[in-house]
Amino acid sequence: MAAASDDQTGFAPDDDAPIGYMKRTRDYYAAIGYTTPYRWAHYTSAPFQPLKKPLSRSRVAIITTAAPFDPARGDQGPGAKYNGGAKFYSVYDGDTAQPHDLRISHIAYDRTHTTATDSGTWFPLAQLKRLAAAGKIGEVAPHFFGAPTNRSHRVTIETDAPEILRRCRDDRVDAAVLVPNCPVCHQTVSLVARHLEANGIPTVVMGCAKDIVEHAAVPRFLFSDFPLGNSAGKPHDEASQAFTLELALRVLEQAPGPQTTVQSPLRWSEDASWKRDYSNADALSAEELARLRREFDAQKQIAKGLRVA
Repeated sequence: MAAASDDQTGFAPDDDAPIGYMKRTRDYYAAIGYTTPYRWAHYTSAPFQPLKKPLSRSRVAIITTAAPFDPARGDQGPGAKYNGGAKFYSVYDGDTAQPHDLRISHIAYDRTHTTATDSGTWFPLAQLKRLAAAGKIGEVAPHFFGAPTNRSHRVTIETDAPEILRRCRDDRVDAAVLVPNCPVCHQTVSLVARHLEANGIPTVVMGCAKDIVEHAAVPRFLFSDFPLGNSAGKPHDEASQAFTLELALRVLEQAPGPQTTVQSPLRWSEDASWKRDYSNADALSAEELARLRREFDAQKQIAKGLRVA
């Protein structure tokens, strides 16, 4: 009997699988001239802290890698190019009772398929407040916390994660939701989640880079197969954002043990070809690669100056 053709199997297209961000990023930077491969954080087990009380009585905090908007630091508007001047290098916090303008123009979200016009896709404070008002969680923590996107594992593990833990304890946080954006953001929050969990605070990571988060081995992970920059749901789609956070909180509450990954059933598009574009060096000309190298070097110098200052 003849084998069925691909058209008859009903299989999904090859593109319709999670993007391998570690390989894609490594290949992209090698193509623009950075030939020393980055070592991604890798663990084979994870700490795990069960909730000490039901979510309906828990104080929940958000940990974000987005930056407070500062008009003095260049273009940070929707669709802005990479802007090293907008990065932050120390843990910060914000009063959750106040409005905040957090942006992601400084990090490598997917600029081709999303434009960063709706902060609800990376900063789910409004949705968390809605759930508190509905009694689904006990309350929103008094502060949210900013985790610096740091390529240095040591700085994240030894400096930033302990500082976030200290601030969570000061706010008597019962659980934390961590929301990354770029590839390194996903590693950063994974390391922070591990530290919080090892010190008694249950966590769930909401993210789009499945390989990076699972490589770092986190306690709980809600994976949304969306372009980077949309870890908290689709832009201008309140139902998507509500569903995504509620599902993350179910993972927080119901995960049977460490390294639990749940994939959201929501789809970005029925056409999965968008996944071909992110940092795809094979699709770029030599001239484009050279231009990208010059732009990246310039932004590195800006960022270096800010770190020194």
